Amino acid sequence: MGLAQYQADVMMCHRCSACKFIPMQKVANKEFSYVCPSIARYNFHSYSGGGRLNIAFSQLMSGFTYTPKILDIIANCQMCGGCGVSCNYAMDIEVLNPIQEYRIQSVKDGHTVPALDKTIESLKKTNSMVPGAAARRGDWAKNLNLKNFTQEKVDVIFHVGCQTSFNKDLWKLAQGTARLLQKAGVNFGIGGANELCCGGRAYQMGYEPEFLAQAKKNMAQIKKSGAKTLVTGCADGYQAFKVLYEKFHLRGDLEVLHITEYFARLIKEGKLKPTKSVPLTVTYHDPCRLGRLSEPWIHWEGKQLPGGNFVFDPPKTYRRGTHGVYDPPRDVLKSIPGVKLTEMTRIKEYAWCCGAGGGVSESNPDYAKWTAWERIKEALSTGVEALVTACPWCEKIFNEALDGSSLKVYDIVELLEKAV
Repeated sequence: MGLAQYQADVMMCHRCSACKFIPMQKVANKEFSYVCPSIARYNFHSYSGGGRLNIAFSQLMSGFTYTPKILDIIANCQMCGGCGVSCNYAMDIEVLNPIQEYRIQSVKDGHTVPALDKTIESLKKTNSMVPGAAARRGDWAKNLNLKNFTQEKVDVIFHVGCQTSFNKDLWKLAQGTARLLQKAGVNFGIGGANELCCGGRAYQMGYEPEFLAQAKKNMAQIKKSGAKTLVTGCADGYQAFKVLYEKFHLRGDLEVLHITEYFARLIKEGKLKPTKSVPLTVTYHDPCRLGRLSEPWIHWEGKQLPGGNFVFDPPKTYRRGTHGVYDPPRDVLKSIPGVKLTEMTRIKEYAWCCGAGGGVSESNPDYAKWTAWERIKEALSTGVEALVTACPWCEKIFNEALDGSSLKVYDIVELLEKAV
């Protein structure tokens, strides 16, 4: 059905601007009050969640036409979902889903961005969302003697993801994760050269057929292996396997865990023991797709009741971001001796985006880095030594945006390995 299924939602938007800011009750100061990067950057209503809904409603009513400005508005959105959770603090309408469908519609209509086309071509030809990568998938695992789940029976699949597999600066994350899993005695395997891109970022960019092709190939490979659990350190991959695959009825009974969830479990069971002190004051950044966008998908079928009220039969449950993965990463940090955690103003479902999502880091890198720097400023305001996150895309964009700052950036895996 595409965007048409959300016609009632986009019509319900009354331009209250709640989608632009974290809820009033959460605001501690003006500087860190925005939740939507694009409205904060471009400062015009059309670049907000509500503005995009208004445009989408107009297009549904009068037919799809695309001006250069409309295409700019569609492209310059990290699809971070901040607009939706802030709106849903008080309202019951879908925000991110119609914005996603509008982007998919624009791609179907042939209005794509050259930089994103290049990324999708890389996906089709090399099975990577990192065009021009010099390394081969699986090179990070040389000399680690890891099992390959496509060839040997394992209990757990460790899905590394494109950014960590092809960016040599981030191989430390995959290698550290593998060593920790080995130390905990987990019977796990990797895909190595046979690992497939999850397709999640293709979906964010609006390339739905390419996403579905990757999802179906992944699930066929996983089912063939017989493994029942998949863990990943990539927030984009986590949301794809857990939420998007479920949205399209593809996940089945596969258990999907982020590596911080799995490590928190292993620490609780005593299979990993962080005993070495890591003296460091840190703040934690909630990745969008590990936090608010990882909330389980809720299948719903029903109809809107006639009349002036926006009421459904059966009642519709909205995903408000509150059931994302928030405690496990913090539990892992708190288990590390010497680490002192100080929170930023915007956390959990109201966290500010790192800037890397939605294809923006590929199509508009200056805007992506601006978004990252805004988060870095918030981290610096806490007076900590390091900004810690749980996604390689976040770590990459933060390091690119640091601009001489003394702030250090770590993935939780790096600190846990130091402690273990």
